[in-house]
Amino acid sequence: MTVIHLLHTTGYTARTGEELVRDELTGRALDLARMLRRLLPAERAAAGLLALLLIHEARRMTRTDSTGRLVRLAAQDRSAWNRELIAEAHGLLVGALGTGPPGRFLLQAAIASLHAQAPSYDETDWPQILTLYDELLRIWPSPVVALNRAVALSMVEGPMAALAAVEALERDGRLAGYRYLPSTKADLLHRLGRDAEAAAAYQAALALTDNATERAFLEQRLGAEEP
Repeated sequence: MTVIHLLHTTGYTARTGEELVRDELTGRALDLARMLRRLLPAERAAAGLLALLLIHEARRMTRTDSTGRLVRLAAQDRSAWNRELIAEAHGLLVGALGTGPPGRFLLQAAIASLHAQAPSYDETDWPQILTLYDELLRIWPSPVVALNRAVALSMVEGPMAALAAVEALERDGRLAGYRYLPSTKADLLHRLGRDAEAAAAYQAALALTDNATERAFLEQRLGAEEP
């Protein structure tokens, strides 16, 4: 299941190249997750993995605009999300969550489901998402989970609290070279009005980014910060 998830992650945001998504990888991962679910119908983690990938697939086409530019979650056209896939994922979650404590994939899918079912970005149930991240971090103490939790924290307690969490991850060192650490920091600094520091953080993220779509997005953000 971890390998299938990694295959999907590799395709969902390609590390290099011109395109943001490698459809052949995400499609293969989704096929494998469906097959695994059929082979292991009683395995709750397999249900969680499939639900997670279904939700990602449901909004895949809205992650870039007609020109290929990256569109952040807050600006994506939710009316274009595939509601059939979201409903299928929700059914899998309801069935699996009612039979015992959730594991890593079920918690990730539950977080994704809350995003998918929110009417808008601002109306997302951020306190519940933060609670789910707290539990996910407890059972899977990954620095990437901690970074994602910081984003939810910023929506609940504000960017200053989240910035402290991100700076703690910087000091930790395990995410050195991970492009989303400086880009997350840059966004928080921008929200705090610390534009010069935000620009420096965007520069650091650019230095770590080889995907052309992500680079174009970061360059646009950097341009907005520079005088």
